Amino acid sequence: MKDNPGGAPADPWDTIDDLWKWLETDQPVGGREGLLLRMLKLSEEVGEVAEAVIGATGQNPRKGVTHTWEDVEAELCDVVITAMVALRTLTPEAREVFGRQLARVAGRPRGT
Repeated sequence: MKDNPGGAPADPWDTIDDLWKWLETDQPVGGREGLLLRMLKLSEEVGEVAEAVIGATGQNPRKGVTHTWEDVEAELCDVVITAMVALRTLTPEAREVFGRQLARVAGRPRGT
């Protein structure tokens, strides 16, 4: 995998493929159940975003401010990564599927 000067991979899908391969080699539960558990991981990650937002805004009076907006950023990135790995789990053509969907969404009419 080639890196850019800033340290980010040239193609994030290369990293996603590496993560997917790593997860597949040490998967405690396989088959359909493993696939479903991989999809449920998204809910866990979204919950961590919610926890970070609540913590960044101090909305839990018992705990106060426990997170930063940088924590929220990191958790949102975890959601994106987890979704990309989940998509790669469903199809080896994940980058093409994502590209087509992104193009569809970008091409939707936008209100004024």
